[in-house]
Amino acid sequence: MSKEPRASFGGKLSVILVAAGSAIGLGALWRFPYIAGKHGGAAFLLVFLLSVLVVGIPAMIAEFAVGRRTNKNAVGAFRSLSTRWSWLGYSGVLGALLISGYYYLIAGWSLEYFVNSITGSIFNSDLSFKEQFALFQGSWRPLIYGVLFILMTHFIVSRGVEKGIEKAAKIMMPALFVILIVMAVRVAFMPGATEGYKFFFSCDFAEAFKADTIMMAIGQAFFSLSVGMGCMVTYASYFKKDNNMVSTSLNVSLLTLVVSVLAGLVIFPAVFSAGLEPTEGPSLVFVTLPEIFKGMPLPSLWSAIFFLLVILASLTSTISFHEVLTAYAAEEFKLSRKSGALVTTVVSIALSAVTFFGLFGVDFFTIFDNITANVLMPLGAMFTCIFVMWFMKKGFMREEITNNGQCNNRVVATLLFMLRFITPLLIFYIFIKNFL
Repeated sequence: MSKEPRASFGGKLSVILVAAGSAIGLGALWRFPYIAGKHGGAAFLLVFLLSVLVVGIPAMIAEFAVGRRTNKNAVGAFRSLSTRWSWLGYSGVLGALLISGYYYLIAGWSLEYFVNSITGSIFNSDLSFKEQFALFQGSWRPLIYGVLFILMTHFIVSRGVEKGIEKAAKIMMPALFVILIVMAVRVAFMPGATEGYKFFFSCDFAEAFKADTIMMAIGQAFFSLSVGMGCMVTYASYFKKDNNMVSTSLNVSLLTLVVSVLAGLVIFPAVFSAGLEPTEGPSLVFVTLPEIFKGMPLPSLWSAIFFLLVILASLTSTISFHEVLTAYAAEEFKLSRKSGALVTTVVSIALSAVTFFGLFGVDFFTIFDNITANVLMPLGAMFTCIFVMWFMKKGFMREEITNNGQCNNRVVATLLFMLRFITPLLIFYIFIKNFL
């Protein structure tokens, strides 16, 4: 039986960096900028901000409250508050488990391209970048690099909350911002970069306030903040009791937005400078951008810097859902932290292999992605809001938001109203729209 004392994050900055790391992932580097540019540019940013305030932040605060009040893993947290609601914790753990089945494989792609950038082989090949990517996908290398990414994550998580997760966040998050800024400055001097800025920052309110665009902004705000899969509950269990959850959620949201905007300032000027059309997903990052780097001085250097950025963004996210599973395994099965991390790593490798090989012809990649993104995450966040507002004792959320009256927060009444009515209804609407 584990006798290890429960750890806590060292300070307010650590809390913000760790939580922001969970929220900032691969999607911030290509999906958000593309959606913003396509749906109203700067006007979409305003709609996105409103969506974060109405949906993302309240849902995050609800998860923070559950985790900090109980100081337990996702399952233990909900069970200790209400045994009838322990299933909500299991839902979060299941979401983190299924995400680990495919996210590591995608993250491993950045390792392959980082290595090939360092060696220069990506630019010395006679094959086109599209052919190189297809050849890579048809080999064993995605699984090999996916496993390497799992082992990198395991190394950090197994070292513990303070020496592993917190220390890594203090190094990786500033590094991520520095690399983004360096890349943004570099591409600003590329010929034709202004066309990229026009695409990204055009201000079309007619497009931004269409019903479909608003729903897309709400969905992006919800998913970009990493709520609904136990990450924020687990991380909040390491918060100190004097942590201001409102300011933490605001800072995490702001950092996530800044990274997304900086990514747009890197990607679109470069894409338009090369005379290419912006596209969404892996083709942009692993096919189009290498084409752009090839035309720059020192292409291997800039390519390596960019894919290091992708690695850092991926790693901050994989640490979070690995931690959800590690904390669950260690606390629920009375294991040491290292044993819990080892169990999580072994299971993650097995799931990644199942996804990669597609046993019995089943596309587990798509199945895992759809179940987590369209079912478990929205329902998890929605029911967490319902639980803390409708089934916990009256005053529970007010006590948590104000730290039992220590924080004189002027937005308490507004937050409580949104948590009780607005946020769960909007999440439910998004959930229904995903299946229509």
